[in-house]
This record gives sequence, structure tokens and C-alpha cells, in this order.
Amino acid sequence: MSADADTTLNALKALIDPFIKERDWERFHRPKDVAMALSIEAAELQELYLWDRKPDREALGDEMADVLFFLLDLSIREGVDLTTVFNGKMEKNKKRYPAALVKGKDLKYDKYER
Repeated sequence: MSADADTTLNALKALIDPFIKERDWERFHRPKDVAMALSIEAAELQELYLWDRKPDREALGDEMADVLFFLLDLSIREGVDLTTVFNGKMEKNKKRYPAALVKGKDLKYDKYER
């Protein structure tokens, strides 16, 4: 059984604030700065795949963890319930990309004839 199956987003979020506070980093973790850090970490994740490389598993996990850290941190700073917004976004995606219309295709939602 994986840890993902037993760990909630709240449990992960609960690790972040104490980590930041113990280091006196609150002043640096303004939403704008956290969003920028998230983008930078996402770029570092992309870099692992540059030129069709197969990423080292540890490096891949480290970068994915960095992205998750800053996403969770931003959700804390902005008071966003990730489960609620994720579920809402999936409902929008189901409407934008109905399986019967888009199956096996990779176009943006506004490119499909309805």
C-alpha cells in the first residue's frame, strides 16, 4: 500500500507551516513569491525531461515534491481548499472535454465542433 492512499492533503499541509516558521521564513512566503517558486520548481521538473532524457527517479521525486510543497504552501497562504477546487475543475473539464467527442484527440477544448 502506498503512503498516498493513507495521507490527506491536510496532513501534508500540516508539515509546511511549522517547517517555515522554524526557519523564520514567513516574510519570504508571500503568495506572489510562492507562486514564482512553484513555477520555478515546475520548470526544474520539466528540465529533467529535456531532450527526451529519462529522469533519475530520485531527482524526479525531489522535483515533484518541491512542486507539491509550493502548491500546498500557496493554498495555505491564499486559503484555497484544493480538494474543492480540484473537484470543481474536473467537472468543468468533463464538460469541456466530453469523452465521446475528444477520445484519442489532443486539441484544446475550443477547437472541437459541438
